[in-house]
Amino acid sequence: MSASAQPSNEPVDQTAGATLEKASAENFPVAPFFLPAAWRGDLMAVYGFARLVDDAGDGDLADPAGAARLLGVDTPFPASATTPSAQCGPPAPDEVAFRLALLDGLDRDLDRVFETALRPGGADRPRHPLMRALVPVVDRHGLTPEPFRRLIEANRVDQTTARYATWDDLVGYCTLSADPVGRLVLAIAGVSTPERVGLSDAICTALQVVEHLQDVAEDLARGRIYLPAEDLERFGVTEADLAAPSADGPVRELIAFEAERARTLLDRGAPLVGTVRGRLRLLLAGFTAGGYAALAAVEDAGYDVLAQQTKPDKRRLAAKAAAIFAKGR
Repeated sequence: MSASAQPSNEPVDQTAGATLEKASAENFPVAPFFLPAAWRGDLMAVYGFARLVDDAGDGDLADPAGAARLLGVDTPFPASATTPSAQCGPPAPDEVAFRLALLDGLDRDLDRVFETALRPGGADRPRHPLMRALVPVVDRHGLTPEPFRRLIEANRVDQTTARYATWDDLVGYCTLSADPVGRLVLAIAGVSTPERVGLSDAICTALQVVEHLQDVAEDLARGRIYLPAEDLERFGVTEADLAAPSADGPVRELIAFEAERARTLLDRGAPLVGTVRGRLRLLLAGFTAGGYAALAAVEDAGYDVLAQQTKPDKRRLAAKAAAIFAKGR
């Protein structure tokens, strides 16, 4: 790709800035201060894309109609749309159609990202500021469209699939919604190998599962359940049980079971940390520790993820990251 592609000097608009600010609420550090400035910028650009796509798929954009105009989406903003906090149950068909159209618009803008990286002087530039921010990142690191496309496809799946029959089905979804992020981090750091990709996938799938455990009530309000149906049946848990103000015994047992699965995945992927050195090692230790700290918060709540949304303790996260950094796993 052309080395002449340069970062845009245009200011990030307010809605794009609001999207990037969500990084502070994640379970793991997105672009911590100890990384080189160039890495921080590149990681935030990737985060901005991933968050933008997720917000489009979840109906969480600050200005969805404005984003549609920017991306050239013709599907009208639906009158049935509600704020996320007011949403109860799955979105109406016209809102699903609008979200899918937005995702298609982002897919087309992703084409513009790669066309601009290849032909900086002769291509149609990306229209969304968060997409424009990807151009120099793609150029510098020779990134491919595939992981970005997977993240968009995960959000398309969210519009049509609200239940997962088996654990394998859920893990398959995570290969779209989570694993690409870790692969992009490895590519930006220039350390991607088949072995590291496999370990990274285990960590990223675990992080996604933990997030689903934290968000059971929120997801149900959106009409989605990410707990495998076979496990609900195994523990005798109904959808009505998940809608209760607090978790009863069977629900807590189910959450504990899924939490242990996530912990096993983290344990499997944690040796990734020991395969790298320096500040990248600290970053990967932070990602992994974020998963362990979130699991500890779920455990501290007695596995009652319905009464409140559990959040990892930052001091515990830092201590765990230091231990993983030192041991390399």
